[in-house]
Amino acid sequence: TGFMLIRSLLANRRQHLFHLSRTNAVMAEFGKFYEQQYAVALFNSVRYEIEGGGNTQTQLLHRKDPLKNKSIFSGGLFQYLEESKKWRSRFLYVGDFYNISLYESKAAHDRGLHSKGVINCAGYRALTSMEEYLGLLNNNTKAKAASAPFLKCPMQFPLILWHPYARHHYFCVMTEKEQKKWHAVFQDCVRHSNNGLSEECKVATPAFTDALRLYRQAKGHYGTWDLMCGNQAQILANLVMETLHPELKNLIVPRLKGKLQQRQRDWMLISDAVYRQVLSQTKTQHEALAQVCEVERPRLDSALRTDMDQIITSKEHVSGKIRALVLPRVEQLVRSKVQPYIHSILEALMEPTSRGFSEVRDILFRELVEVSKNTTNDRSSEKLGEHMDKISMLAFHPVKMQSCYEKMEALNLEGLQQRCDVSSPSVFIQRAQILMRQQMDNAVHTFEQLVHQSLDGHSGEDFCKIIQRCQDRVLKKYDYDSSTVRKKFFREALLQIIIPYMLKQLSPSCSPDLPKFKELIFEDFSRFILVENIFEEVVLQSVSKDIMMAVKEAAVQRRHNLYRDSMVLTNSDPNLHLLGEDTIDWAGQFGGVKGDRQGGEVANRKRKQIVSMIHLDGMPLPYESCQEVPGVDGIPEESEGQTEQDLETEKPVNPIQHVPIEKEPGSPDSLNEIRDLINPITVSSRTTKTDNTIPVEREIKT
Repeated sequence: TGFMLIRSLLANRRQHLFHLSRTNAVMAEFGKFYEQQYAVALFNSVRYEIEGGGNTQTQLLHRKDPLKNKSIFSGGLFQYLEESKKWRSRFLYVGDFYNISLYESKAAHDRGLHSKGVINCAGYRALTSMEEYLGLLNNNTKAKAASAPFLKCPMQFPLILWHPYARHHYFCVMTEKEQKKWHAVFQDCVRHSNNGLSEECKVATPAFTDALRLYRQAKGHYGTWDLMCGNQAQILANLVMETLHPELKNLIVPRLKGKLQQRQRDWMLISDAVYRQVLSQTKTQHEALAQVCEVERPRLDSALRTDMDQIITSKEHVSGKIRALVLPRVEQLVRSKVQPYIHSILEALMEPTSRGFSEVRDILFRELVEVSKNTTNDRSSEKLGEHMDKISMLAFHPVKMQSCYEKMEALNLEGLQQRCDVSSPSVFIQRAQILMRQQMDNAVHTFEQLVHQSLDGHSGEDFCKIIQRCQDRVLKKYDYDSSTVRKKFFREALLQIIIPYMLKQLSPSCSPDLPKFKELIFEDFSRFILVENIFEEVVLQSVSKDIMMAVKEAAVQRRHNLYRDSMVLTNSDPNLHLLGEDTIDWAGQFGGVKGDRQGGEVANRKRKQIVSMIHLDGMPLPYESCQEVPGVDGIPEESEGQTEQDLETEKPVNPIQHVPIEKEPGSPDSLNEIRDLINPITVSSRTTKTDNTIPVEREIKT
């Protein structure tokens, strides 16, 4: 059987040594790049600290720990188990870090029993059809219509989590409405897990992303990379598997027996087992590498602060020499191959992105109007607290935000895939979607703070006027910040598309001339000044002006509601940023219900949930998909007669638990932050190893 073959392959010492040697080779080469870039990143960080640098002042407030004491979703569905080849009922819980925990039943979750498995969604894709899945399974070629089904679902509404290397997960539900809701939740899990590395690490993160980019460039891979997903160990495992996976496939797949579908499933399980081994190795080796660099950091930091002026002078001298050599070639490339395409690429980015941010504004406006209406009908402080509590988690409600995200899915960079080495638009789509969520939460949080501040000393008679006034102020601030965020996103995206293309074109002729400039660098400064990095900075500076002008021109013409950089928002609130960063407990302060103060697993199981359960009248659901969670009662998300269209505009529900979420990274404006512009850097997510041992309760035979 497939499992016997898998066990024999994994027990084979030669196979294990092959995986280990390949991982060691990749990590050794990556480690050299990382140690070099760590010193450069430390230099940039200390220089920025000394010289300072201002960021654009936003109008909206940013919330600290928005998902504290919340969870995203939980409910029941059916899961297919490869081990038993059976469909079993499962209770899924999506907590604050967007990992998917699987339990035998809701009762098992409520009792605090250990989960049967945890899925970290970094690198996955959420699918809703077997045809789409087969297309990915068969190297993106359409499966023949007459071919036997890969998997027989007991219902016609599947949900599949696909990964290029790790195990695939198969689920199904009973109705289309359930499928849409679960798909939105799964997509949010993937989006959050794919959101990259923490910007809080001012040295380690740019060092890692630069080292990764330079490693791939040395292999001839320029441009964006779809599998820069998850934490450092996951990204490095993907890097190893990028070359190891096709080699193993050619070696092992011909040895597999059985029908096509069985061979595909066996290969998927083998790939998953190898991926787990590689992931374990990259995790251990990256931790050791990071530790070595951290130990050396105090010495490097001291040397930098002592000789900073001399290092900067030396770097500027070398930069001038390199610029004089390569600038004519760079300018020729910009004129002939870059400038003619900047405006068309920008337009392709602006249309779907601006539609998505406009949809965010429309949803925000509808929800705020709803709060105002409900307050007019019932002016009690308890009702106000209830409605404010419902809107508080709007940005983290994947179903309500789905229409915004879908606008961005229309991004089409056809023609750039080959010309500029853009593997797919997914990197830009997910980044824009994260920014939409961030701006929605900033707007909601600002609205909450303004309302909370204005309520002091006012009676219910004034609630409606207060809410209307705060609503108008927040929408103006949203328009301003939306323009600022989008302009930064457009500049970043253009750089991420154009710079790798230029480096690929220029490197063959310029790179051989770079080593001679190392002679101009004092040995004591050679760790902080790398000629390869200076060359990239020269390329960046050469095209930055054209990119800035293209975005500025779009703003001057007020296209897509962009504002000019010189515009200052009138009626600005100079003291707004003195308000709190914490989430307001509306239910506790105005509804008379204090939030959970319990700790540990009990508190976790009682956290408020953002997305409500689905109610299907008259339909028995043995797998507990329709049961309500404590804390959501009385605030239904969907009315009894709601249509499928209504699902997209449903009102938010009581929040549910969550844990601190790390700060979303901003978009750098300075040329000194070249690596933050070339490499998409975003927020990190906790990685939990998936446990695939899944015994269970109820089963459905196919």
